[in-house]
Amino acid sequence: MHTEVVIAGFGGQGVLFGGQLLAYAGMDEGKHVTWIPAYGPEMRGGTANCTTMISDEEIGSPFVHYPTVVIAMNRPSLDKYEDQVKPGGLLVVNSTMLDRPVKRKDIRVVEVDAGKIADKLGDIRMTNMVLLGALLANIPVLPVKAIENALKNHLPPRHQKMLEKNYEALKEGLKYKLN
Repeated sequence: MHTEVVIAGFGGQGVLFGGQLLAYAGMDEGKHVTWIPAYGPEMRGGTANCTTMISDEEIGSPFVHYPTVVIAMNRPSLDKYEDQVKPGGLLVVNSTMLDRPVKRKDIRVVEVDAGKIADKLGDIRMTNMVLLGALLANIPVLPVKAIENALKNHLPPRHQKMLEKNYEALKEGLKYKLN
């Protein structure tokens, strides 16, 4: 198994944390992983993306041209990465932040009103976890329990109080399994 995930959005949406969490969970499960963050100089509000690879075998290069999965948290990310998803791959989009449909027909698309779901959970910062849950529902690259354990083991102490909300957000995303 070898899965390449790009998560993209605005700085402050938890883009980098989502990818880092996947990497931690993969390491904790004994997988080979890479995590490469990228963000504009603006940080909050600027563009941010990261690439995470999870593999059963050694990873030859951490660079990805056509990822297996893209999580697009906003319209600019959809515009930039939609064409890069590998044919047959998965595109998970935060429909809360979109004003156009996905154009590609050769990929699987999961549209999640993740911002609205996170808001109902009481914290818009949970949007990234909702989308991560939707990814795991459709490509079980790691068990959900591995993500939950990574949250527990790697979330900074000042954010440990957010564990239950993160778990709830993941579970909400898991409801978005394609047929």
